[in-house]
Amino acid sequence: MKYMLIMRATDKAIEAAKDIPFERIIEDMGRFNDAMMKAGVLLAGEGLSDADEGFVVDFSGDTPLVTDGPYGETKELFNGFWILEVASREEAAEWAKRVPLGPGSKIEVRRVTGPEDFPQDNEWIQKEEGWREELESREA
Repeated sequence: MKYMLIMRATDKAIEAAKDIPFERIIEDMGRFNDAMMKAGVLLAGEGLSDADEGFVVDFSGDTPLVTDGPYGETKELFNGFWILEVASREEAAEWAKRVPLGPGSKIEVRRVTGPEDFPQDNEWIQKEEGWREELESREA
């Protein structure tokens, strides 16, 4: 099963991280990533730039509205993610508990759906299988 671990930070976490040398943060994350690689569970993972470099597309009106970051309140910013291939929900939770984050940080864990979760006779689900194969061939 695939799970996404979504790194979220609050204002409290952002402030607390300012007291930690950046090299230590990189080392701690590197060790965590290395452990997942050695365990054979890490499929992908990326960090994200600051919210002030991003934007939001809001669909609540008649036409989509693009707003540059930072976006209003920073109660919980999405700061990065990992995609894991694990045997169970419990194993995903165990990895999530090992993420080297401090107070104010959270890890949201969500199962990644696959084609098997949808009606197999749907033309778009069938096309998606072809898209996956095309994407895999681009990586090779």
